Amino acid sequence: MSYSFEYIDIILLAMIAGFIFLRLRGILGKKTGFEENINSSFPHEVPETKNSPILNAETFDEAAKKDFLNGAKIAYESIITSFSKGDLKSIKNLLAKNVYDQFDEAIKDKKARNVTSETTFIGISSAEIKDHNQNKNMLEVSVEFVSEIISCIKDKDNKVISGDAQKVKKVLDTWKFTKDSTSKNPNWLIVDTQA
Repeated sequence: MSYSFEYIDIILLAMIAGFIFLRLRGILGKKTGFEENINSSFPHEVPETKNSPILNAETFDEAAKKDFLNGAKIAYESIITSFSKGDLKSIKNLLAKNVYDQFDEAIKDKKARNVTSETTFIGISSAEIKDHNQNKNMLEVSVEFVSEIISCIKDKDNKVISGDAQKVKKVLDTWKFTKDSTSKNPNWLIVDTQA
């Protein structure tokens, strides 16, 4: 007699699980393979309106500075980590030609000396706009970053020859960003880096 109750319990639990599954599927939907690619459907640029002001030194207000700093932090971390991996392709569109050439030369120099760098990006302690001005059509913004990283250089035998693979250190960098204020292109370029 007790066996029949166990079977009923199992059947009831299976029915409840099936009901929950069908409800979740109805709410969340299912993947059919015909979903639209989010990269093509989601706009990457803010659409311009007739009333939107042209970005320049006068219209670079507190809201614009906050938005700029959020993007600058992301760019800073991306550039630091990509550079340490020797991958400039993914960040080429963020760098002015002179900065790209400097980074490329440093990577080639490491390869020629047969050394590798290891960098672990911990985070940004602070990012502050130090200066911004208009130079003809170009808006220039200098940002001081204070970040925490773990960094070392190893020789071909994987022996640390510079830095410390265990110690977090504070790094102070000042980077200059520039953007053509008359261009619809939303991207800023890094034109100068100072450590």
